[in-house]
Amino acid sequence: MESSPSLDRPQPPYYAVIITTQLRGEESPDYREMSTRMTELGAKQPGYLGRQGMSDSEGRDLSIIYYRDEESIRAWKADLEHLEAQRLGKERWYQSYTVEVARVEREYSFSRVTQDDAS
Repeated sequence: MESSPSLDRPQPPYYAVIITTQLRGEESPDYREMSTRMTELGAKQPGYLGRQGMSDSEGRDLSIIYYRDEESIRAWKADLEHLEAQRLGKERWYQSYTVEVARVEREYSFSRVTQDDAS
């Protein structure tokens, strides 16, 4: 899988919208255009905190979009241009998709520092 550049996640608490999709076939230019537009438009929404994503050569995508609160998620879901993109996704591009909404209460991590990293 290919991954987008690393993103510092927000400090908890925050919300994560986890979207997994499977395209019906090859990624088309109109799908790419709509996907780019939704990414740009979504980033301008109030409460948007960032996003991460991965995709593979088989048309599968995993996107995690971070929001400040549930109201921000509801507002984005109801955006008219976003609603049209959702409709077209069901009609034209997606074989399947799943959307999960989670509240992140806390986080912890580990990162190994090697001798090469320290210099």
